[in-house]
Amino acid sequence: MVVVDTAHGVLAAEEEQRLLVPGVGTTPPAERALALMRASAGGLTQPVPRDCDVVFLALHGGTGEDGTIQGLLDLADLAYTGTGHMGSAVAMDKDLSKRLMRAAGVPTPDWLMCPVDAAEVEARLGFPVVVKPNRQGSTVGLSVVRSADGLASAIARAEAHDDEVMVEAFVAGREITVGVLDGQTLAVGEIVLPADGVFDYEDKYQGIVREVFPADLPQALADKARALALHAHQALKLGDYSRADFRLDADGQVWCLELNTLPGMTANSLMPQSAAASGIAFAELCERLCRLALDRKARRQR
Repeated sequence: MVVVDTAHGVLAAEEEQRLLVPGVGTTPPAERALALMRASAGGLTQPVPRDCDVVFLALHGGTGEDGTIQGLLDLADLAYTGTGHMGSAVAMDKDLSKRLMRAAGVPTPDWLMCPVDAAEVEARLGFPVVVKPNRQGSTVGLSVVRSADGLASAIARAEAHDDEVMVEAFVAGREITVGVLDGQTLAVGEIVLPADGVFDYEDKYQGIVREVFPADLPQALADKARALALHAHQALKLGDYSRADFRLDADGQVWCLELNTLPGMTANSLMPQSAAASGIAFAELCERLCRLALDRKARRQR
């Protein structure tokens, strides 16, 4: 979390990036480290200054993104960036968010919730499948399972991070992403996937894969992805910004995988790249998020 004094402006882009980038490893934190963070309320170990203008949230997963921190800040009557506690909780729950997306007509891959066995997965989804914690981010605990033999171990891995585990149909194809800012969609980007077809934790935070903004797509497909991103954002009742992740299959069908209510804000992150390709520099993006947070607080107080 970064506390911002708007009277002195948001930090310059290079300073922001130096603050947010260092310390990200090539593998997710160990379960013990995650447990310690959960025990300390997601890292909020000191009282938030009551005289700050805006709390700039730059958290991922767990209590940082599931509405817990947002609820605390609401109780403290502090302005903060992103989505409120309800939308944050809904988007973090992959099962619930996929149900809402499907009800709103946003295509999303078929899925099952554990407990399931290999025979049921084979019959209803087929292999390969993606096994992941229901409420987690940054691909922590995620596995791509290509045959029945690997299902049980993948479920056990995901269960180390959440007591609810999702098994989702794997969609082969291109990975694309769309940012939403203040009710408007930003540029569509593409993550050029590694050979295994999985955009994992190391890829995300170490800049190993190539990311293209704007994506090399026919205009009609780009427009479709942007429309679905905004539709899903609205269906989940999200706030000032989000990032939607999609797979584009060989038939040209766009499948929404999930929405991120606090998308990454590092030098390598997709949301700032989506904004930059739309003509919004990093510092301006941060400034706009802070101003939107202040506006939201002002409306709540009327």
